[in-house]
Amino acid sequence: MVLVLCLGDLHVPYRTSDLPQQFKDILLPGKVQHILCTGDVCTKEMYDYLKTICTSIHVVKGQFDDDHAYPERKVVKIGDLKFGLVHGHTVIPWGDINSLGMVQRQMDVDVLISGHTHEFRTYAYEDKLLINPGSATGAYSSKESSTTPSFCLFDVDASKATIYTYKLKNGEVKKEKMFFEKR
Repeated sequence: MVLVLCLGDLHVPYRTSDLPQQFKDILLPGKVQHILCTGDVCTKEMYDYLKTICTSIHVVKGQFDDDHAYPERKVVKIGDLKFGLVHGHTVIPWGDINSLGMVQRQMDVDVLISGHTHEFRTYAYEDKLLINPGSATGAYSSKESSTTPSFCLFDVDASKATIYTYKLKNGEVKKEKMFFEKR
């Protein structure tokens, strides 16, 4: 089994100062094998921090990233699952399930991970999975002044995945679990 951290929309230091300590206590070095990030890492310092958690890191370009070398889209195969990464600001309307489904089909992926809205969302769509891990820092968005910090972990076993979602509410980390199997 392979553990994959999915997060994005960090916006450090422009909209917030750091990841919540409660998340840092969970995201210890050596626990995950891959990081998939939807962008808005913003600075080299935050990227370097993520590299301390895991050296296999895949990032797509967000609107506020200092590193302009990140690609707009990326496909990563883990186990028998193909993960697609996009920031989401070019998917109009933002967060729209049909528009995201179109991107998923264009990229030919089993799981599409998108960001930009800073809201955690999960959709089963045409036997595929669409996930927005939200903002790992809880950084405000263009639509909301306050968001719930969140991220997810995929435990991938061949063509199956157990997805653990983590949300910080009232200072406590709330964890939920769901399953996905490639058809």
